[in-house]
Amino acid sequence: MSSQNLIRSIIQRIATGPELSKNIGLEEASTAMSAILDGEIDDVQSAIFLIALRMKRETIEENFGILDALLQATERQQADVEDLVDLGDPYSGYNRSIPISAFLPPLLAELGLPCIIHGLDGVTPKFGLTHKHVNQALGNNTELSIGEAKAQLEDSNKGWAYLDQSCYCAPLHDLVPLRNKIVKRTVVNTVESLVGPIRAKRTHSILGFVHKPYPPIYASLTARAGFDTSLVIRGVEGGVVPSLRQKGLMISYVGEVEKSRVEIDPKAMGIEQALRAIAFPSNMTTENNKTVLAEHTVTLGTSALSGERGLFYDGLVYATSLILWHLEKFTDLSNAADYVREVLDSGRAVSRL
Repeated sequence: MSSQNLIRSIIQRIATGPELSKNIGLEEASTAMSAILDGEIDDVQSAIFLIALRMKRETIEENFGILDALLQATERQQADVEDLVDLGDPYSGYNRSIPISAFLPPLLAELGLPCIIHGLDGVTPKFGLTHKHVNQALGNNTELSIGEAKAQLEDSNKGWAYLDQSCYCAPLHDLVPLRNKIVKRTVVNTVESLVGPIRAKRTHSILGFVHKPYPPIYASLTARAGFDTSLVIRGVEGGVVPSLRQKGLMISYVGEVEKSRVEIDPKAMGIEQALRAIAFPSNMTTENNKTVLAEHTVTLGTSALSGERGLFYDGLVYATSLILWHLEKFTDLSNAADYVREVLDSGRAVSRL
């Protein structure tokens, strides 16, 4: 069947209303998404395909098919490191709070855990402050090739890298204008951070979630994508840093098998904060102040990596401790937190920026 006939057949089945819409199989979902990535399907039909899947709610088979197509379109390389932490923060960014997670990679690298963080400039639905904006404010090259990013991960003096979607999956990045016209979140938002452009002997996906159904979905997807383990954290704005004020949840998986489900409490780790996150300054928004907000994030993050106590410092302590626990570097979260504080207070991680 031609791509045009396939997409027509699929749309006829998945876009038939809330009661009559039918699911499609893994292979059909993968073939259709690959045709969209290859430019064989026009924008109107591509948008209907993505919207209809979302409105009827995607099945795990459909999610797998979309992921498989993205994996096939992604350039990947193997890094010569034992463990690699893959931070899958939302590509649409943050529009209410400072992304503390942007400074996790240099801290993890200083702790002996190479870390890759990836994203793009901006995309629906948030069009928020992204890791690309922060790395641009740091003066880092945000257009690294996969080989250059791999070299940074293997460099003991660096140990981390930001990799842009345009550099490891150009066909997917080319869909950003269409996705922005769709406005709402689609299945692409769910799976795009899971392709893992760089792998190691053991690769660990760290993800954030807000809605309760997502952890097992993410676990199945990361296992299919080939990650060895995954840690799914209920985080602020769907990121990997939990609320600094209230109890939260993290779920640790090996493959798609749940290993541990832990209620986490910042107070148990010596974190006493009245606020859940660092809000944007009242006079700044992502609509017209992204550059200034990114520079503000860099100022706060650099100070925290230098040992200055506060919300940013505590956010780094909290999230990093969870990752260390997940990777079995510590069995006790409070001990992990104490160790992270020692490293932050030393200021050693600043040199990795």
